[in-house]
Amino acid sequence: MTLTKKRLREHGYSVGHLPTGVHNCITDVAQVRVGHTTLKEPSQGILTGVTAILPHSGNLFQEKSTAAVHVINGFGKTTGLIQVEELGVLESPILLTNTFSVPAVTEGGLRWLMDGNPDIGGRDGTVNVVTAECNDGQLNEIRGLHVRPEHALEAIQNAQSDILPAEGAVGAGTGMVCFGWKGGIGTASRRVSVPGLSGHIGSLVLTNFGAPEDLTILGVPMADLQATPSPPSADGSVIIVLGTDLPLDSRQLKRLAKRATFGLARTGSIAHHGSGDIVIAFSNAHRQPHRPETPLLISRRIAEDGRMISLCFRAAVEATEEAILNSLFMAETVTGKDGRTVPALPREEVLKRLRKHKEPNM
Repeated sequence: MTLTKKRLREHGYSVGHLPTGVHNCITDVAQVRVGHTTLKEPSQGILTGVTAILPHSGNLFQEKSTAAVHVINGFGKTTGLIQVEELGVLESPILLTNTFSVPAVTEGGLRWLMDGNPDIGGRDGTVNVVTAECNDGQLNEIRGLHVRPEHALEAIQNAQSDILPAEGAVGAGTGMVCFGWKGGIGTASRRVSVPGLSGHIGSLVLTNFGAPEDLTILGVPMADLQATPSPPSADGSVIIVLGTDLPLDSRQLKRLAKRATFGLARTGSIAHHGSGDIVIAFSNAHRQPHRPETPLLISRRIAEDGRMISLCFRAAVEATEEAILNSLFMAETVTGKDGRTVPALPREEVLKRLRKHKEPNM
C-alpha cells in the first residue's frame, strides 16, 4: 500500500513543544501571503518555478518591513541581501527560484514594484529586490533559462494569505532534491504568547541539500532505507524564510535567524562546503515609511529579559525543522532531465522506523 501525501503531523508525529498556528504554515503570520508559479514539462526537462512570499498586505516599498539575514554557509547566488543586512528593512517580496533564474525573477519583482510605485527610479530612488535560489539542475534543464520575469509576476499575483500554501514539488521547489529524496517547499508555524503579548512565527523553506545517510527525522536516523534514493549531484542548498507578526527589531531578527540553524541541523544537515544555506527573517509588526514625516521614528520591540525572546527562538527552531520535514513528506516522485528520476521519501518505511522509537501522538 502506498500512502497518500500527508504532512508529518497528519501521521501523528509532532515536532517540539509549542502549539502551531491554525494552518501550521507561514501564512498564520498576520497578512503574510505566499504564491507559486510551477513550470513542469518533464518530457522537455523543465521542472522549475518561482515562489513568492509577501510580508504584508500593504505597499511593500512604501511600508518597509523590519528584516535581517543570517548566512549559515555562503555558497549562494542571491540579490538584495547586502542592503537588508545594512539597513535592516525589506521592501520587496522574497522571491525563490533556481540558480540561473535569479536575474529574470529579480526583474519580475522589480517590474511589479515599479508598477505599484511610479516614482521608483525617479523621485523615490531605487528599490532593493530580494531573490534567493537553489540549484535544481539535477532534474531541471537549468541552462534553458525557462523562468522568465512574467513567471515571477504570476507568483506574486497568485499569493494568498490565511491558507496553507502548496508544498513539495511546487513553485521554486519543483525540481529540488533533499537528502537524495524529492524535496522542495515546506512550511510550518508556531504560536507564542506571554501575558500581554502573543503572535506567530512561521517558517517556509526551499530544500535542496543533504546526503541520504545524514537524514534524521525526529531524532531517528533514516540512513539505509530499503528504497533507493537518488545519489546527490552536489552539496545542495537550503533557503529558510522566517516571518513574524511580533515586534522584533532587526538585531533581534538576526538572533532569531541564527536559531533556524538548529532546526536545520536536527534534520541531519552539516552545511556542506558547496551548500548555500541562507536565512531571511522579517517582522511586519512595525513598518518603516519610505518617506518619514518626522526626523524621529518610534518603534516597539519585545523585551529581552523576559520569557518571550526564548520562546521565539524555540519557535524558529521547531517551525524550521517541521517545515523541512513537510517538504519531504509532501513531495512526490519526479522524473525530469535526461529521464532522471528522484523518488519521493518512502513514507511507509519512515513511519515504520519511527514507530519503533516513539508512539504517534494522535
